[in-house]
Amino acid sequence: MSIYEITSDQIKKLDETTFDKQGIKERDDLQRLLLKNIDVISPESFVLDEEFSDWHDSKRRIDILALDKDANLVVIELKRTEDGGYMELQAIRYAAMVSTLTFERTVEIHDSYLKKHGHDSDAETEILKFLGWEEPDDESFAQNVSIVLASADFSKELTTSVMWLNKQNIYIKCIRIKPYSKDGRTFVEVQQVIPLPEAEDYLIKVREQEQQERSPIIKEKFILRTRFWEGLLSYAKTKTKLHETRPATRRSYIQASSGFRGIRLKYEIVQNEARVTLYIDRKNAEENRDIFNTFRDHKDEIEKSFGQTLNWREVERNRSCTIFFTIFNGGYRSDEDKWPEIYNEMVEAMISLEKAFRPHIEKLKD
Repeated sequence: MSIYEITSDQIKKLDETTFDKQGIKERDDLQRLLLKNIDVISPESFVLDEEFSDWHDSKRRIDILALDKDANLVVIELKRTEDGGYMELQAIRYAAMVSTLTFERTVEIHDSYLKKHGHDSDAETEILKFLGWEEPDDESFAQNVSIVLASADFSKELTTSVMWLNKQNIYIKCIRIKPYSKDGRTFVEVQQVIPLPEAEDYLIKVREQEQQERSPIIKEKFILRTRFWEGLLSYAKTKTKLHETRPATRRSYIQASSGFRGIRLKYEIVQNEARVTLYIDRKNAEENRDIFNTFRDHKDEIEKSFGQTLNWREVERNRSCTIFFTIFNGGYRSDEDKWPEIYNEMVEAMISLEKAFRPHIEKLKD
């Protein structure tokens, strides 16, 4: 495809060029500009992070990690090359790696991104505002991961692979960013080549139909989990004042303040197991690590008081730190006749967890 300029007396073809000839670098220029104008290649998207790497091999980084209006993650890969290289294979690997991200972890990721760029906005507030949500909804978050490949052009091998993957319900867009030049200025033609715009509506309708077919299952999960929490909170009030003001919810967790800012006590539940967790997040990674290490200095004393070995989790790239105990007796998918037994174990573990950490939390206040 060519681009022409219309003047009063002629139609003049613009000269095709390359990003390399124009001195436009992949990361320092193209990526930097698209971060501020992401709608150019991925309309209605929200940038979460750049150069994202939450795995051991730090050489593997997602150019741009974003979120769409349906609360699905978007992996965006950029190339200046004329054939796209092997970017589709790389992007699929990245999509698989981020597919398990939770809302909570995504907030941490975006918070780090904001701080890196000198913004003091609240990450969770910004994400909720973009999605139009009043509160986090773990079950609706990141149900799918889509991929956007943006390159000066794409090889036949790449486009053939992408079209086949789209038929397998792995949603990938190819966006061609073709540079042109005139009188020392650089222009770009941005064109979606896969799927063709007229075919995209069809693919979206197929995806929506699949989501509708899945929605009764999700609704049933919400109802079951809410009923589980109602029973647990009702039982807990007979044993402790912890969480007594918290309502039942469809979320996978219920939390309450410990009385010290940034330290929360959480019940967590999945299908077949549960946790009681001390969660540390004061919106500052260094403070979180200091508190975590302060507690860990008294690990033997705390675990002796709790009566069991605890899991101590500090991940360098994560802002938050957690200390938790897992109950393997069952979860919200267990037979409801077993729920009272699970309630008892969870509440007793929470009481013991709060008691073990209370002296050390009080010292933090001092």
